[in-house]
Amino acid sequence: MDDEAGFDNFVAEQTDALLRYGYVLTGNRHDAADLVQEALVRLCGAWARVRRKDSPHSYVRTTMARLHISVWRRRRREHLTEEPPDRGHHEAFPPDEDQGLWEELAALPRRQRAVLVLRYYEQLSDAEIAKVLGISSGTVRSQAFRGLDKLRSSLSSSPAFDRSMR
Repeated sequence: MDDEAGFDNFVAEQTDALLRYGYVLTGNRHDAADLVQEALVRLCGAWARVRRKDSPHSYVRTTMARLHISVWRRRRREHLTEEPPDRGHHEAFPPDEDQGLWEELAALPRRQRAVLVLRYYEQLSDAEIAKVLGISSGTVRSQAFRGLDKLRSSLSSSPAFDRSMR
């Protein structure tokens, strides 16, 4: 199989999974699509090397995490808007009934969100997360602790959580 066909097959097979991963990293569909597109452009340039040497899926996920981190390092804070973005339907994203958790996750600071996504969605170890994010293992653990604490407190105080516990 030639390199171009292999890349096309990889993109066709992995796009939905990469969009979901981008969504949990960024918190919105538009940024997720941009992140996937940029990561695939970079993968295309390195396809021959990555296909022979590494796992293309790992390469793209690591690239996406690093691109996402570079964005929040440049901005250093999120820009809040009065109006939420339009929400289109796409099967690669979670259904509406699961949006509560995703919205709470999106409300976390970017580093905490990235650590939780890499730990629980991608099931990476603390050492792997530290390597991907370029931080120490201790920082990974503290960010995970803080992020989980914020999620617990926000979810326990939400009306939907209170109704489900009755």
